[in-house]
Amino acid sequence: MLTILGFAMIATFLVLIMMKKMSPIAALVLIPALFCVFVGKGAHLGDYVIDGVSSLAPTAAMLMFAIVYFGVMIDVGLFDPIVRAILKFCKADPMRVVVGTALLAAIVSLDGDGSTTFMITVSAMYPLYKRLKMSLVVMTGVAAMANGVMNTLPWGGPTARAATALKVDASDIFVPMIPALAVGLVAVVALAYVLGLRERRRVGTLSLDDALVREPETETETVLVGAGASGGASGGRSGAGANAGAARGGAGTGGAGEAADRDAGSEAESGDDFKGLDPNRPTLRPKLYWFNALLTVALLTAMIMELLPIPVLFLIGAALALTVNFPRIPDQKARIAAHADNVLNVSGMVFAAAVFTGVLSGTGMVDHMAKWLVDTIPDGMGPQMGLVTGLLSLPLTYFMSNDGFYFGVLPVLAEAGQAHGVSTLEIARASIVGQPLHMSSPLVPAVYVLVGMAKVEFGDHTRFVVKWAVLTSLVILAAGILFGII
Repeated sequence: MLTILGFAMIATFLVLIMMKKMSPIAALVLIPALFCVFVGKGAHLGDYVIDGVSSLAPTAAMLMFAIVYFGVMIDVGLFDPIVRAILKFCKADPMRVVVGTALLAAIVSLDGDGSTTFMITVSAMYPLYKRLKMSLVVMTGVAAMANGVMNTLPWGGPTARAATALKVDASDIFVPMIPALAVGLVAVVALAYVLGLRERRRVGTLSLDDALVREPETETETVLVGAGASGGASGGRSGAGANAGAARGGAGTGGAGEAADRDAGSEAESGDDFKGLDPNRPTLRPKLYWFNALLTVALLTAMIMELLPIPVLFLIGAALALTVNFPRIPDQKARIAAHADNVLNVSGMVFAAAVFTGVLSGTGMVDHMAKWLVDTIPDGMGPQMGLVTGLLSLPLTYFMSNDGFYFGVLPVLAEAGQAHGVSTLEIARASIVGQPLHMSSPLVPAVYVLVGMAKVEFGDHTRFVVKWAVLTSLVILAAGILFGII
């Protein structure tokens, strides 16, 4: 019964948010509360929620201060050179923009943290998608998949969890998987190319003049991102993109943008002049560039070396960044206020997700679901437990947390594999192939940073990304089998 109710609860949640019948926060809170009553454990709901909140509170704290820290770094211009290089490559070509999104997300993912990857990627690319009238779910989908492939880095989380759960070395899992993961990353870039071509056909082949056409006065969208402004309206199409549909409204928050009300063609003389950053925003601190760069490198190094808990590192980093870059207290308050919307939205979503995970774990639903899935594996599939583990990693890491899968399910799969002569390392390697899909799971706090900053509905993102993320994961699995890794 708990197995059926567990799957029913997840299905109800996904259907309601994809049909936009409930907001994600409301669904994350109300649906598990209702199912907790169905299970007959309504009296323990408070305990389950407190347990869930306690387990996710460090994540919420990390996200809060990470948003402030990286928001300030974007404000002061730390990422301007990277953004300009990507935008110079993209120019006004939708295909290049989507490929650039995949490349930027993959590069920034080297820090091992999905939230920071999404903040930087969306901040850089959002203005370009808006100006070219491109689909924002393409941006969020490609960024999530690229980050999912890179999330398998030993310091990214899943590989370390698999190594800990099975008592093997993380490098023995990751290093042999590099060729398969490289194929997966190439698949993401190839998919970005195809999606980019589709976007090019949808909006038309835009010239730089088209991209910079002045919006009607009644629908002027002013984006002063980097100075922390937010707002905007849905702009009408013009030029070659006139029939492509209305653009999603809203200015980026905490990202990199430029004023959209400049005269048409004022920067049309050269593609190199098309920038996604306002070079004159008052928050720039060019004299402190190397201090900010060294502070960020030190922060990421300390995070990788685990010198302190990540929430503590970002708390200290945010305090230092604010104090040094904006010594005046009113300026510090202004920077915090500029990024407050993102902080509130993301932290609120994390605590709402704590209700969902708390009920799933506390009622025993997640344990019964995992046991049922493992028990359904036919005995004849024993020698193919590597393939089975890889396939199971897709739905299981999507419907439950990485901790639940790697510490609860993976040891059982590894034991079953050993009984049929399949090595523990093979099982461990197969277990990480579902990460491109996992990064869009409603139980991953970072995905709310992605959709929140991109002004995309979570249901829209889910509908778009799931099929492509599954395909990417299957490509990695197939490459692992082909290369004899799994």
